[in-house]
Amino acid sequence: MTSDQAEEWAAMFKALADPVRLRIASIVACCPAGEVCMGEIAAEFDLTGPTISHHLRKLREAGILASERRANEVYYFVRPERIDHLMGPLAGMRSAVGTASRC
Repeated sequence: MTSDQAEEWAAMFKALADPVRLRIASIVACCPAGEVCMGEIAAEFDLTGPTISHHLRKLREAGILASERRANEVYYFVRPERIDHLMGPLAGMRSAVGTASRC
């Protein structure tokens, strides 16, 4: 893993390390429609709108979620290619256990 890759993956893991953001990502990922509006997400939490917006922004900045504005509502959806990208180093670490490598 290069330093740049480590920085990128750490930012994604950091975004998901917060319990609220992890729940938000899970809510969006599990939605049958594949997308969820801000109001539906906010209804799941006892938090203010600005706080939910902050967490959504952090997930967007990390590349985990993307958004699209439609009229007066913003819809969020998971970027599956980024989740796959995030899983790559974990799978690589698991398969490297016990093999000779540079430490």
